[in-house]
Amino acid sequence: MKQLSPTYRVSVVIPALDEEQAIAAVLGEIPRPPVSDVVVVDNGSVDRTAEVAGAHGARVVHEERRGYGRACLSGLDVIDDTDIVVFMDGDYSDCPQEISRLIAPILAGDADFVVGSRILGKREPGSLAPQQLYGDHFACWLMLLLFRCRYTDLGPFRAIRWDALQKLGMVDQDFGWTVEMQIKALRQGLRVVEVPVSYRRRIGKSKISGTLSGTLKAGCKILLTIARYARS
Repeated sequence: MKQLSPTYRVSVVIPALDEEQAIAAVLGEIPRPPVSDVVVVDNGSVDRTAEVAGAHGARVVHEERRGYGRACLSGLDVIDDTDIVVFMDGDYSDCPQEISRLIAPILAGDADFVVGSRILGKREPGSLAPQQLYGDHFACWLMLLLFRCRYTDLGPFRAIRWDALQKLGMVDQDFGWTVEMQIKALRQGLRVVEVPVSYRRRIGKSKISGTLSGTLKAGCKILLTIARYARS
C-alpha cells in the first residue's frame, strides 16, 4: 500500500448506546490533531447521548437497529474522505489520548491494521470482568489453533487504513464485528500489529458484561463467527 500523505486524515467511529453520562468525557479527550473527524453512532439510545455528542463536536448518525457491527457500518457510511479509521467505545473505558500510540505503526509504514491490546496494557482493577478475560483468552486461543494467528485481545480500540478496511468487506452486524475484522485482516495479508493500551472502568453499566444474557449472547456470537470462517 502506498505511503500516507503528510496531510493524512484520521476519523474516529464511536458506537454508542445510552452513553449520556460518558460521551462528553470521551469526546473531550480525543486529540485534535491528529483526529479531524469524529462520528458518534447513536444505536437507539433512550437518553440524551445524541444531543450531548452533537454539542461536543461530533457528527451524529442515528442507527435505530441495534447491533454493534451495524452501528460501526452505519458510521462508516458517512465517511468518504479519510486515511485512517479508529474505532473505540463510548463508555470512557478506552483512553482517547492513546489514539496517537494506536496509529503510530500505520504512520511509520509498519502496519495496515492495529489492535489495541488491553491484555498487554495497563488495566484498571475491575475494568474487565472475569468472563471477559476468559472469553477473550479462549477466542484468541481458538484463532491461534484454527488460523495460526497470534492475538492477545479482541478489544474494540483499533485503527486501520481506510483502503485496507475497504478490502475486508465487513458484514457482521453484531458482536462478531471485532473478530471478523481480525480474521479477515490476516486472510487479506494485511500487516497486523498489537500495541498495549490502557483500559478503565467504564462509566455506567455495561450492556454486555453487565448482564448474564449480554455475556452469553456476545460470547456465542464470537464463537460462531470464528467457526463460520474456519469452515470457509
